[in-house]
Amino acid sequence: MAQTVEVIKYEGDNSTFIWKHPCEDFNSLTQLIVHESQEAIFFMNGQALDLFGAGRYTLETQNIPKIGKFLHRETGDTTPFHCEVYFINKTEQMSIKWGTDSKVQYIEPTYGFPISVGASGEMSLHAEDSRKLLLKVVGTEDSLTQQKLTTLFRAFLMTRVKTYIAQVIKANAISIFEIDEHLSEFSEALHKLLIPDFADYGVSLERFFVTNVVKPDGDRQYEKFKELYFRQYADIAEAKLRQQTDLIYAQTEAQKMIIDSQAQATKRAQEGYTYQQERGFDVAHDVAQNEAVGQFTNMGVGLGTMAGIGGAVGGLVGNAVTGALNSAAQPVASDVTPPAEEHFCENCGAKLVPGAAFCDECGTPVPVDNTKCANCGYVFERPGKFCPKCGTKRGL
Repeated sequence: MAQTVEVIKYEGDNSTFIWKHPCEDFNSLTQLIVHESQEAIFFMNGQALDLFGAGRYTLETQNIPKIGKFLHRETGDTTPFHCEVYFINKTEQMSIKWGTDSKVQYIEPTYGFPISVGASGEMSLHAEDSRKLLLKVVGTEDSLTQQKLTTLFRAFLMTRVKTYIAQVIKANAISIFEIDEHLSEFSEALHKLLIPDFADYGVSLERFFVTNVVKPDGDRQYEKFKELYFRQYADIAEAKLRQQTDLIYAQTEAQKMIIDSQAQATKRAQEGYTYQQERGFDVAHDVAQNEAVGQFTNMGVGLGTMAGIGGAVGGLVGNAVTGALNSAAQPVASDVTPPAEEHFCENCGAKLVPGAAFCDECGTPVPVDNTKCANCGYVFERPGKFCPKCGTKRGL
């Protein structure tokens, strides 16, 4: 006797893709309930008939056109009929594990040596075409779970994945030593290649992730190239560090020179002497180191040079040396004109052009010394317009 069923529905776990309702014989007044995340397919006499989306249905001939034709022809729509109903879960099935069953052989694109790697990760699937999935994968099975689907897909998935891994690494020239840095791009490339393969079975590959690449650690050839790779980048890092250190040192030295120069200028201003006078101190110190007066002449140090030291210090040292020379030896007449006195800017210390009114480095006005000639250093004995010794025009 036929079994009468009032309600047909599925409220099982979410890890199942397809589930067949156990009742097969029910009359035309049976209620079918399909939830929002489901679809239902009716089979009669081994043929897939109507596909139902979410909703509540009464199995009457006017509501089920294809089934109605069978009922009208075979049973007169008065007796129960034999059928099968399958529920298809349309939710996205996530965190499905995958992994290569053996190593992938390929030629490492950077160094050109053969290498073997493995890979693993996760994926998420979605039943896209219920009728195709049911007919091509489920057949007469009662259910299709995540575990069963991955088992059925394992052979085809491994064949495709291993082929695509070698292709993607070669096409993008991904170094085995840098592959972990490119897992995101690597996953996206494999995902795009695998989508059509899954679609052929009515399944949508929503996401595909490569979370781990197993490298051939311990292999002698691999370890050799790994050592060369890290040594190369260590040398580059060391060179960059050395360059940065030299740059910092140069900047520090430059800053130190600037600070020292500023400190010296401040010191001169506080103690009341100029760069030219400081240079005079240095020359006087060098002169004092000579024990014999006769060495002054051999060294080319004359009264004109001492007189050109500058300021009060230059005059004082010049007079002292002149007295020492007069007491130590008779003056020797000479027609050689002493070299012109050198003058330096009191602000920046630059050498001044003879007769210049301003420093050509910083533009500071040059003080006019009316007591002696700016060219030869002759000390004037009386007022006049020109130097009586070299004829240079005197300052006003």
